Amino acid sequence: MDKYVQRPLYLAFLKRWQNKHIIKVISGVRRAGKSTLFYLFRKQLQQNGVSLKQIISLNFEDMKYDDLRNPQKLYSYLEQKLIPDKMNYIFLDEIQHVHEFERVVDSLFLKTNVDLYITGSNAYFLSGEIATLLTGRYVELKILPLSFAEFVAWHKQNNQVSAAADLFNKYLESSFPYTLFTDNSQERNEYLQGVYSTIVLTDIVTRLKVKDTPILERLIQNLYSNIGSPISINKITNTLKSAGYNTSNKTIDRYLGGILDSLLMYEAKPYDVHGRKLLNSASKYYGVDMGIRHLLLPDHQEDFGHIIENIVYLELLRRNQAVYVGSSGPYEVDFVAIALDQTISYYQVALTTLDEQVLKRELRPLQMIEDSFPKYLLTLDTINSTANYNGIQKLNLLDWLLNKQNNS
Repeated sequence: MDKYVQRPLYLAFLKRWQNKHIIKVISGVRRAGKSTLFYLFRKQLQQNGVSLKQIISLNFEDMKYDDLRNPQKLYSYLEQKLIPDKMNYIFLDEIQHVHEFERVVDSLFLKTNVDLYITGSNAYFLSGEIATLLTGRYVELKILPLSFAEFVAWHKQNNQVSAAADLFNKYLESSFPYTLFTDNSQERNEYLQGVYSTIVLTDIVTRLKVKDTPILERLIQNLYSNIGSPISINKITNTLKSAGYNTSNKTIDRYLGGILDSLLMYEAKPYDVHGRKLLNSASKYYGVDMGIRHLLLPDHQEDFGHIIENIVYLELLRRNQAVYVGSSGPYEVDFVAIALDQTISYYQVALTTLDEQVLKRELRPLQMIEDSFPKYLLTLDTINSTANYNGIQKLNLLDWLLNKQNNS
């Protein structure tokens, strides 16, 4: 069984920036596959003629590199290994463990024969502070756990061919790469519990010096319970107070910031489709993994509509620069996706629209938008799955996730 999941979208990003004089920063939630991505890219470099001597790779979670957490020692070590007349590819994994790592990165950046790649997992690295340290000298690749297309490709690669619908049900159990190698639901849940605990204790509690962990955990459960629903700080505070927790808007706002920084959850802000601007109203929140949701809410009644909405949100993040919840007059558009070139696309997500009344309800928000940008209706329908309603293209969700529709 192949233990490495290919990540073509992310590898293409690294290939595109290879040999360019800019630092490549890879960020993402813990255990999303950053170290594996580096491994796959190093293999690609070797296949394209780069010798092993040109590649220097250090993971600072490995104890054998503890001495190199000192910036002077690390820089001296790397400098001695550089080949003067060739490009040197340096991979520094979990670099936040190096004291004053930005000094090392800055010094390496001055060298024209160094192509530098770095990752970091903790909240310090992920919360935007890296932007202050490396302003104007880096590009960032924000990676997520596996896409459905990557999940399916791995199963085909390992001759585990199943119907797309069956694989999708399995995908909803978790998209973290390592869960592919767990033997049963107990193993998977034990692994996810470890990932979750590390994120909460290391990336949120330690960083924010949280004194009341039960309130933080109840907040996370509340957010995962309400994925895809507009929710305000005040509403969360009142909900927790009614459950007997002594807290305040200020505390909840602070804890929410820590949750978002850890990338355990994502915020989708409301966006005025007609005015092309953000709105000052309640955001929606989506989880990084549905396996985490099931872990936190094992007895929760499944809201499959919001679950597939969550999957679509994450996929749109992979494909676009920004994703918002759209407001079109009195109607809501599930998602407004804005690409790097500022082109826009609109998405409605529904389990099925075979019922005429449901179809009318889902089409109405898109019909209210008068611009010529693409508009899509994503459903799990297999009957009438590619209908076109005066320019609004209906697509089967699984086909869309598997990139079988080239126009979206």
